[in-house]
Amino acid sequence: MKKIIPQGLLWLSLILAAPTLMAADILVKDGESIQGAVNKANTGDVILVHPGTYKESVYVDKDGITIRGVVIDGEWPVMEGEGVRNDAILYSGNDFTVEWLTITHYKGNAIMGQAGNNFVIRYNRVIDTGVYGIFPQFGKNGLIEYNVLSGIEDAAIYVGMCDNVDVRHNEVFDNVAGIEIKNPRHALVENNYAHDNTAGLLVFITPGLPIKTTYDVVLRNNFVVNNNTANFGAPGSIVSKVPAGIGIVVMAADDVIVEGNIISGNKTAGMVVTDLAFITDISSDPDSEPNPDRMVFLDNLMFDNGADPVADVKALMLTQFSRSGPDILANLGSAQEPDNCIINRERYTSFGVKKWSECERKDTKDIVSMLIPGGAPSEVVTTEGRTKLLYQGICAGCHAYNLRMIGPPTLTVQALYLNDPQGIADYIAAPHKVRTDYPTMPPQGHLSPELRRDVAEYMLSVTK
Repeated sequence: MKKIIPQGLLWLSLILAAPTLMAADILVKDGESIQGAVNKANTGDVILVHPGTYKESVYVDKDGITIRGVVIDGEWPVMEGEGVRNDAILYSGNDFTVEWLTITHYKGNAIMGQAGNNFVIRYNRVIDTGVYGIFPQFGKNGLIEYNVLSGIEDAAIYVGMCDNVDVRHNEVFDNVAGIEIKNPRHALVENNYAHDNTAGLLVFITPGLPIKTTYDVVLRNNFVVNNNTANFGAPGSIVSKVPAGIGIVVMAADDVIVEGNIISGNKTAGMVVTDLAFITDISSDPDSEPNPDRMVFLDNLMFDNGADPVADVKALMLTQFSRSGPDILANLGSAQEPDNCIINRERYTSFGVKKWSECERKDTKDIVSMLIPGGAPSEVVTTEGRTKLLYQGICAGCHAYNLRMIGPPTLTVQALYLNDPQGIADYIAAPHKVRTDYPTMPPQGHLSPELRRDVAEYMLSVTK
């Protein structure tokens, strides 16, 4: 199921565009430590990592740091998790760039952002890193491009609760979710190749997270094909409920434009537009509006979708006396209402779009990028704000307030550690597996004992 060698033209472009050795501020060679170089680095420094194998986790809490792999004669620097380390790179600084690394066999994440504005993540190969591949959270103005990711048990690229992000020219395959846009605002997902995942592109609202909305998302000119891989997500997680064989899922998100995509060979449906009932066992969150509003479906090329749909879709086909599975399936909520629109609907096999209006917009030529001209201001974090960001950027990504994501809900944690913040602080420094139905939590030992205690106290005080 998990392929090691990336495929396609994108992989060839990585080889042709690989950087060569150049002068830089700090050099790291095989046998040396990337973290050691980060510890010595100052704002504006570039850390050049030579080919070799680096068995470590790296934490960057400084602004203006670049980690750049040096590829020489096809040899890459490899960050190797050996199946025991949780995360390869965690960053919280502003103006952070990471590029030209191979990252493999980590248990948690390859590259995780815990806040930090103006991030750039590009030209990386990520293979079998466990939960998430590229996972920025709570950042503004980010670029994710020309990465190749495979073998991820949740989302290969997961943009969580961010603002103004471009995700472009990436290849994602053999993952559960290819590219997942969850609770962000202003995102452009363009020219990506999502194939052989359980589902290709997902735009979600997940209830229970600190940010309650997803809106202003453009899915444009992507290749979304043959996403029929059996779901191997962690049992009980939200993504483990996604049926195999779906090209694009839009769940509860608003103001989503879909244009110019090639969507083909997805056995359940080319695209599903749904309210939060798509995941039937989530807890309610009164601050998360459950319906997908103002969907705009422009010209897309869709064919050979719905050839072998899951049982629920087959049942729907029977009610419509249809032998063909759907290119577009709109399910419940305001997906049936005329504030959603479509052009050239006769080109598609579709269910649930009869009440959609004809779009006034015909293309997205006016949308070039979602990035902020000149960049976002650097996040200045106070001590109090640091604690909140740590909770929102680390804890909430796996522990939503009242529903299961990767870890147990915050409400459950509060019940277990009612008056024991130090117990939480000790556990997050050196976690161990407690329940067989949850994966082991990544350790946060890089945080000081004081910060761990502050975050634990904050987690116990959260009310929604």
